[in-house]
Amino acid sequence: MEHTTKNKDSISHVRGTSIFVDDISEIRGTLQGLVFDSPVAHAHITSLDISDAERCTGVVKILTYNDIRGENQIGGIIQDEPLFAEKEIHFQGQAIALILAETLAEAKKAQKLIQLTYTELPVVTSVRQAHKNGRFTNASRTFRKNDAEKIFAKCDYVFEGQVFTNGQEHLYLETQGAYSVPLENGNIKIYSSTQGPTSVQKATAKVLGVPMHRLEVEVNRLGGGFGGKEDQATAWAAMAAVGTQITGRPVKLILDRHSDMRMTGKRHPYESDFKIGLDKNLKIKAYTATFYQNAGAAADLSPAVAERTLFHATNSYNIENVEVTVHSCKTNLPPNTAFRGFGGPQGMFVIEAAISKAAEALGVSAHKIQELNLLKDGDEFPYGQIASETLIQDTWNKAFTTFDIEKNIQQVADFNSKSKYFKKGYALMPITFGISFTNTPMNHARALVHIYQDGSVGISTGAVEMGQSVNTKMVLVATLTLGISPEKIKIETTNTTRVANTSPTAASATADLNGKAVEMACKILSNRLKTESARLLHLTDIKQISIKDNQVFVSEKLVEISWEELVLSAHLQRLSLTENAHYSTPEIHFDKSKEKGHPFAYHVYGTAFTVVSIDCIKGIYEIDSVKIVHDFGKSLSPALDFGQVEGALVQGIGWMTMEELLYNEKGRLLSNSLSGYKVPDIFSVPKIIEILPLETVGHKHAILKSKAVGEPPLMYGIGTYFALENAIKQFNPNYKHKFNSPLTPEKLLNALYDNHPNEF
Repeated sequence: MEHTTKNKDSISHVRGTSIFVDDISEIRGTLQGLVFDSPVAHAHITSLDISDAERCTGVVKILTYNDIRGENQIGGIIQDEPLFAEKEIHFQGQAIALILAETLAEAKKAQKLIQLTYTELPVVTSVRQAHKNGRFTNASRTFRKNDAEKIFAKCDYVFEGQVFTNGQEHLYLETQGAYSVPLENGNIKIYSSTQGPTSVQKATAKVLGVPMHRLEVEVNRLGGGFGGKEDQATAWAAMAAVGTQITGRPVKLILDRHSDMRMTGKRHPYESDFKIGLDKNLKIKAYTATFYQNAGAAADLSPAVAERTLFHATNSYNIENVEVTVHSCKTNLPPNTAFRGFGGPQGMFVIEAAISKAAEALGVSAHKIQELNLLKDGDEFPYGQIASETLIQDTWNKAFTTFDIEKNIQQVADFNSKSKYFKKGYALMPITFGISFTNTPMNHARALVHIYQDGSVGISTGAVEMGQSVNTKMVLVATLTLGISPEKIKIETTNTTRVANTSPTAASATADLNGKAVEMACKILSNRLKTESARLLHLTDIKQISIKDNQVFVSEKLVEISWEELVLSAHLQRLSLTENAHYSTPEIHFDKSKEKGHPFAYHVYGTAFTVVSIDCIKGIYEIDSVKIVHDFGKSLSPALDFGQVEGALVQGIGWMTMEELLYNEKGRLLSNSLSGYKVPDIFSVPKIIEILPLETVGHKHAILKSKAVGEPPLMYGIGTYFALENAIKQFNPNYKHKFNSPLTPEKLLNALYDNHPNEF
């Protein structure tokens, strides 16, 4: 049943009154920060002369690594990322100094007067070259299931190939930024545009050389994140806080769009090799893949992203013999980072490419191979988890029957047989995506719930609202658990003083983790209030009592006690109206020494059917339709969840078809503006998006059995790539699948005529 709670932020967003970091009213004396960053990708610093810049009107201080009182280090997983460059530069855009001035205009004048001299060093941007040179951010990892290499010799068909998936710019509407404010006794409050308040608190405390309790990090909301603010928001918060520590004044640091694109990491580009073996019945008997991850100049979250690539390397298929390896290769690009899907899409694309190559060589439809190898209960993933409550075949079957896919495939074939210069293509894209942080200790959350004397409720969690409507879902959980109307509930800002030691808002696990904590706290408070109801009504069994619609009921009969009266009575009886609950996901575990375990609380499943049309003269394409059967579990709010599916799908399509990151051989970002980096607009989205929820009972580890929905649907966009390649094949029978994404209009036009059998 759909719950009708409105998005908590809708009214303020529409009116333009929502508060983001740059909207916070500035305290008198606030300094404006501006980063001086490296113009080259790799060099030894010979000298840095800031004397002329420091004499500029309005300049208060220019910070370098020499001003840091703690450690010049913000690396999260691996301590390999300095806040400010010291003796060596590792990527273009690396921060070298921070100018603090009374106005931004004065800071910009000073920026032009800083004199940097350096000796350039060799630049490596190619992941294959980095691998050849032995440049890695961390140790390589391999998942194995049985002996794939041994089985290849017994396969009827064996195919090999190479794959390239490019990175992707996050392009959140709100750029990176922070506002640091001095408090009394040397304490500092940081307003940060971050998905990880505790990460900011921990790293900044290290940089400042102070304990974590001296720093308070607050997040009201983000204007988008998509993973780009999970780890990479830390640098700007730490710089601003150093400025406050040194000057004793508030410091605001907000990146402009060009600086944000130049200085921050993206989705990881990957180059990959695969080998797939099938028997004569098209069962996949063996599969190997080697992933070369372009980590950039520092580890950032690359080790965790690489791990999830391995976890999703076989997507929705049961393969008895698997060996997949990932190398995190160090290059002279900005450190790449989390992005919706977190390495999973890169792994899924390669197995789909392998199936596509096999289908092309064997002259069969790829969906025949896909269907014959779908997971079922009892199958073992390469990482040891046993598939249970597996719904991938259910989504596949429902898609075929509800959308009449066989008929649609025939219609595509009929169209192509009659049309010379317009061609259609189709593809099916099944997804199986694990939900949990793959680092088991991160799967926990807390909630602090206050019921005030007048019956209103305030809730604090570690969840960060960034457009995914997590605050609205927290309200729904509290509404359903306490039995009161949404208007009585306020979701507080995310603050490290109220809820400490939080995991970042990431991995699609935020609603589950924080929602479960809210549910636990509200249940305790509800039982406490039911006990007070029993006292007022002279009852001994609180099981008869329920609270709903802001009223007390006994055996489903309304009694004359309102929610407000009950709360006030409990307060007068000196009962606690505050509860703090802690939730940690049960059952999950993973042994990295064996690369085996049960890392995911559950999986999300789905199947997408995509049809595209190409104008083979112009090389222009349209996405006719994407029809999806998705496993929402028992959705808390279909309206919100459908929006997440639509947004993720289009973002995935953008990654696969038009969002092309380009660096030159010197490590300079060429696609550094919105005129050079194209994202989907209203004219490039599918003409029809149809989403059909799979009817299920949900999963016990999902909040109120409503499954996570943030990341899994992005992978549906992969189907668009293969649909386009299949349409190209209809026009150019000599075309061989390239597996090089994104498939931009330029690449598509070349493919249409590359080695075409006819002359034009």
